[in-house]
Amino acid sequence: MSPQELKSVLQAGLLSFPLTDFDSQLRFAPKPYAQRLEWLQPYGASALFAAGGTGEFFSLAPREFSEVVKVALDTCRGRTPIIAGAGGGTSLAIEYAQEAERLGAQGILLLPHYLTEASQDGLVAHVEAVCRSVKIGVIVYNRGACRLTPTSLRTLAERCSNLVGFKDGIGDIEAFVSIRQTLGDRFAYLGGLPTAEVFAGAYKAMGCPVYSSAVFNFIPKTAMAFYNAHAAGDTATCDQLIRDFFLPYIALRNQGQGYAVSIVKAGATLAGHSAGPVRPPLSDLNASQVEQLRALMAPLGAQ
Repeated sequence: MSPQELKSVLQAGLLSFPLTDFDSQLRFAPKPYAQRLEWLQPYGASALFAAGGTGEFFSLAPREFSEVVKVALDTCRGRTPIIAGAGGGTSLAIEYAQEAERLGAQGILLLPHYLTEASQDGLVAHVEAVCRSVKIGVIVYNRGACRLTPTSLRTLAERCSNLVGFKDGIGDIEAFVSIRQTLGDRFAYLGGLPTAEVFAGAYKAMGCPVYSSAVFNFIPKTAMAFYNAHAAGDTATCDQLIRDFFLPYIALRNQGQGYAVSIVKAGATLAGHSAGPVRPPLSDLNASQVEQLRALMAPLGAQ
């Protein structure tokens, strides 16, 4: 898949990032992971982010990263494009990106670098180095320590033809509007805030109609129903789901640090498709929180 073909994929349809399956000893479990991808296939996500943020990229060793991406590609080949996460310091991010390309991934989601703050010149150099290290398309994730300005993105757009996507996980409306107006259609724009459904309407109004869904991992039927209503301008359906499920879900998610991943794993377990526990430093929901989630999911019916 060429970078421009990846860009076209990113501009329509629901995106998601599957959980990474671990066994009781916190080892990667390839067979359940493949089964998870097979379960999600019929719901029709336009692309999947393997070893992304919800896939606990940050806790995977390089060898495990290769295994996760390979299983995803082997399972979804010819059906759903696989975009692999890459991140960390520049040298390490390049290694991840090149390994994903070697395995046959259709694109790279460049996650924020680790720990240290950086100048705009440093961020540009980092993103440019990763883009230049591969031929496949790259999406930059604007989040955490990586907060790119319109000027920096324009520089990167001029230097890196394979940088085709901008995923926003910050939610600064002024900054996003400025970026969208400055770069126009040069990038595919993706909503990337946690529980993106709540922000989908606002992002669509800013010229970003596509987002990635975490809840697709455990209520895929509902996630697709929401996306289809969102795409069709059915605000009544979107408002009802936001009111009855998403806002209470966010309130539960906000009860613990790092629960944006933990609550999705809990939901998958309740849906009968457990991905095992989260790895430290994340922690799982407690028993009471799991029961609250069960009650929220019950009215949605079988998925």
